[in-house]
Amino acid sequence: MDELDLIGASPELGKALRTRHVAMISIGGIIGAGLFVGSSAAIATVGPAIIVSYTLAGLVVLMVMRMLGEMAVAYPKVGAFTEFARLGLGNWAGFTNGWLYWYFWVIVAAVEAIAGAKIIHEWVPDIPVWAIGCGLLALMTGVNLLSTGSFGEFEFWFASIKVAAIIAFILFGAIFLFGHDPVGHAQNLVADRGFAPFGITAVLSGVVTVIFALVGAEIATIAAAESPEPARTIANMTGSVVVRILLFYIGSIGIILMIVPWGQIHSGESPFTLALQVMNVSLASKLMTFVVLTAVLSCLNSAIYVTSRVLFTLSAKGDAPMALVKLNSRKVPARAILFGAVLSLAAVISSVISADKVFAFLVNASGAIMLVVYMITALAQIRLRLHLEKSAPERLAVRVWLFPAASIFAVLAMGGVIVAMTMIPDRAIEAWSSLIVVGVVLALYAIFRSGRGQPVQR
Repeated sequence: MDELDLIGASPELGKALRTRHVAMISIGGIIGAGLFVGSSAAIATVGPAIIVSYTLAGLVVLMVMRMLGEMAVAYPKVGAFTEFARLGLGNWAGFTNGWLYWYFWVIVAAVEAIAGAKIIHEWVPDIPVWAIGCGLLALMTGVNLLSTGSFGEFEFWFASIKVAAIIAFILFGAIFLFGHDPVGHAQNLVADRGFAPFGITAVLSGVVTVIFALVGAEIATIAAAESPEPARTIANMTGSVVVRILLFYIGSIGIILMIVPWGQIHSGESPFTLALQVMNVSLASKLMTFVVLTAVLSCLNSAIYVTSRVLFTLSAKGDAPMALVKLNSRKVPARAILFGAVLSLAAVISSVISADKVFAFLVNASGAIMLVVYMITALAQIRLRLHLEKSAPERLAVRVWLFPAASIFAVLAMGGVIVAMTMIPDRAIEAWSSLIVVGVVLALYAIFRSGRGQPVQR
């Protein structure tokens, strides 16, 4: 049996995820610690106009999600969304996108494990942070190994807590504003040196910062492949992403900026906690600590899941060891889960052994990876759309708006963010480190896979 026969004989993942699981995964994918805590840095450097930065970044992510929706409906059996790159641009793109995306989430798993460990360490200071991080990583790995349904159920409740917290905050904040001089509070948006105190350049630079907080919604397109009706699920999901972005990010940040003067928000603090304190909510700090921990565990859980599914797909295409394709009795790619978890564990340990060198490089090198993955995906969508319009327009049940202008805009916008990162001192190391990883992956393809990939069928 040759390699192509092996690839064709790869097993099929189960359909254990329900529609409610995928729906909540798509919602929870864009709500993380980057909103609850990381937004403080963006507010401090941009001011109230950070709302515009979030809007612009949200539009870019919305376009990417719409592209994924279009391709997923047209090609419902592709599996991991990274494979759209293979369909549109060739095997090199599938190899590159898959491994870059896998690398990104392996590092995210390590970072989130450490972030969760630091929170828990405050409650049990006798246990080292690295040990708690390894424990959290092992716990979420166990959840994923148990079954796909267990992953979905855990993620459903994790995401539900995040969504409930955001909705409760927005409702409570709105009630507070209407009951406590709404006009006066609205003045906080312009009272301190105006709406954009640092100018339009800072607003555009803010897009570079906040766009990374919005990635993650695409995880649902991977999860949808393990649901009974993947194409229909993805089509419904991508149509509502803009509502979530507007509600959860722009709505909550806007309320915070009206309740708390932006000059009082400092990087590293949770602006949500500050707003709750102004509203005289008792136990505000403890409440937000719990929500942030939930967000971290949710992201860790999803990271382990997505790395295994992408690696499973890479293996099925011959771009990773075929042994990783094997499923256990519950139709879970256990070997792929363990492979990614072990490397995430190694990254956690490197944070102790060589925090300033090895771990710092690993984290920095993931900084712009998602933008590269999104760009390759967008280029693939443009090519596939042109192909389908000529050969099978009936498969375009979901379409990207204003094509091709909107798709080209998304590509240029993401490329512009990467270029901007190289010129911002605090982000330049992330951009260049990420580009080094991209170069390494392309070199690996040239060495091991070039000319040996299976034919790409559209």
